[in-house]
Amino acid sequence: MGDPEMARLRWRCRRGMRELDMLLLGYVDDTYPQAGPAEQAAFRRLLTTPDPEILALLTGRERTDDEHLAHIIERLLNRKPA
Repeated sequence: MGDPEMARLRWRCRRGMRELDMLLLGYVDDTYPQAGPAEQAAFRRLLTTPDPEILALLTGRERTDDEHLAHIIERLLNRKPA
């Protein structure tokens, strides 16, 4: 069985919108394990954000003043699918 924290994160990435699920799950699988503590914390904060806000951030309709959260959004947008 895998790491319980990663299993919880993967579960929290399931948002019910296929594109968003794929983006968040891809980050958790490919980037999160190597990310530093501040980036990991920002990603966990992002997962507490309602889906409409996440989509608004990803589409540029909204911006955040939180530099760590902005960095996560940038990483998600620039991530190359595996």
